[in-house]
Amino acid sequence: MPPTPPTDAELDVMIRARLASLGIDLDQLPAGTDPDPRTGAPGRDAALASLRSFVRGTVGTLAGYQLPAPAGADADTAKALSQQHAPMLYPSISTEWRQ
Repeated sequence: MPPTPPTDAELDVMIRARLASLGIDLDQLPAGTDPDPRTGAPGRDAALASLRSFVRGTVGTLAGYQLPAPAGADADTAKALSQQHAPMLYPSISTEWRQ
């Protein structure tokens, strides 16, 4: 049985909790879907709809990504290779940050 996709209300709770953990309060945005005419800030409902769309369309794809394994690699090797750090444009900078 495949998992049941989350409802809009469940996603709203998850999104608000995740943003709150980062110190972002969506209640600061104007209510509704219309942007604030003075600041251009999106409406709260529009922002939540956009974030729900992002979570539904992108997060699962990113979570399921595995780095490609060399041809002929067995399943255990392929799984181990998928745990490597993602390729970086400037790895020396990242190496320095980790020390």
